[in-house]
Amino acid sequence: MEDIKNHNLRDEELLTRSLKEPELFSLIVARYEEPFLRKARSIIGDREEVQDIVQETFTKIYLYAKKFEHQEGATFNSWAYKILLNTTFTYYQKLKKAGEAVAHLDEEIWSLIPDKSGSLFKRIELEDMISSILLKMPEPLARVLALHFIDDMPHAEIAEIEGVTLSAVKTRIHRAKKEFKRLSSNFALN
Repeated sequence: MEDIKNHNLRDEELLTRSLKEPELFSLIVARYEEPFLRKARSIIGDREEVQDIVQETFTKIYLYAKKFEHQEGATFNSWAYKILLNTTFTYYQKLKKAGEAVAHLDEEIWSLIPDKSGSLFKRIELEDMISSILLKMPEPLARVLALHFIDDMPHAEIAEIEGVTLSAVKTRIHRAKKEFKRLSSNFALN
């Protein structure tokens, strides 16, 4: 009967109780493992590192459990996804530096690139350039831009993941687009 009660606990309660009863953390893992795997794959592709990213994310969630504070508009879900995204982008940057990461980007991002007409521009080269630009941007701006344009995530979902208001997300996306445009003008496309 106690086991059934534990399955009905909210994530925040499970996290708090798992500090004294570590076996309860397995319920959080069961709830979030598949969605975390899907999200990490959407960022770095179907790579073996996805398992490592998710494992590291769960480790960080457990280690930082005492720091989690339930706040208005910020749920465990948004806090956990923020840890996942930060961990995934750290791995992505490592892959990029090793020359192993290629981004597959939304058409709206393509519209921010200066003139890309002509046979010299292959889509894969532009994707690599876009990945490089995203890595040069401040992480919060790059993250919201990637979530919105690469992952095709709606503003409301980004707000939940980032733990901010909808208007803050819109402002960040606007700033990110401006920064992306500024940085992309410094790239010689050839």
